[in-house]
Amino acid sequence: MEKQELKRLKLAACQLRMDVVTQVHAARSGHPGGALSSAEIFTWLYQKELRVDPAQPKAPGRDRLVLSKGHSSPGYYSALCRRGFFAPELLTTFRAPGSILQGHPDMKKVPGVDMTTGSLGQGVSAACGMALSAKLFGDDYRVYALLGDGEVEEGQVWEAAMFAAHKKLDNMCWIVDCNGLQIDGRVEDVAGIEPLDKKFEGFGFEVIKVADGNDLEQLEEAFNKARAVTGKPTVLLAKTVKGKGVSYMEDQAGWHGAAPNDEQYEQAMSELRAAMQEVENNG
Repeated sequence: MEKQELKRLKLAACQLRMDVVTQVHAARSGHPGGALSSAEIFTWLYQKELRVDPAQPKAPGRDRLVLSKGHSSPGYYSALCRRGFFAPELLTTFRAPGSILQGHPDMKKVPGVDMTTGSLGQGVSAACGMALSAKLFGDDYRVYALLGDGEVEEGQVWEAAMFAAHKKLDNMCWIVDCNGLQIDGRVEDVAGIEPLDKKFEGFGFEVIKVADGNDLEQLEEAFNKARAVTGKPTVLLAKTVKGKGVSYMEDQAGWHGAAPNDEQYEQAMSELRAAMQEVENNG
């Protein structure tokens, strides 16, 4: 990746984090931790990976993304907004009565949302249906699904995984945001899921491990590998930091679903503006 392009994407990830904090603070509720950990993933998907057109959000040949961990919607909304699907002014209406930007994404209201999600585990089943449809009708679009590591405790995830491998859905890529935390604490303490790579391999997936899922160059390499896989679905296991970019939120389960107060908001925005300035100065 050229240096200027990497800088552009880093700035976009910084902006996404600022948007996440702004939305959750404005609403006085929401889930910032997992949205912040996925910032580079959202950025890569909407700035580089997905073939989408904001002018034609329902174009039949578009690539699809299912946000299976729907509570991370502030990151999703920022990615859609900055890609041009709706105006930035709407972000501050997050979770407000009458707003299209509710706590979980609604495909009937938000331009660019391909599937309404909420209950964990269900999104990947919808993604399987989309990918199978493409196979049956000879369409060349790809389907992506973003889920959390806590979410893979859901049995439906593994039913979908078994189905995906059986149907050889090589046009589908799952991304697991492995930030190690969920609402009740550390994933390993709530219901240990490791070895996750071996489990997905056992279910017939091509597994690509991303040592640092907050590193755009590592994501580039992983997504390039995923597109080359044939005969089976792919999963990216991306190691990230919950609350990434805001010092007091990082690796803290309490920020899974909590909103910053005014003082915390100012601190977060100050840190994120400094991070953006660092990128501007040094790339």
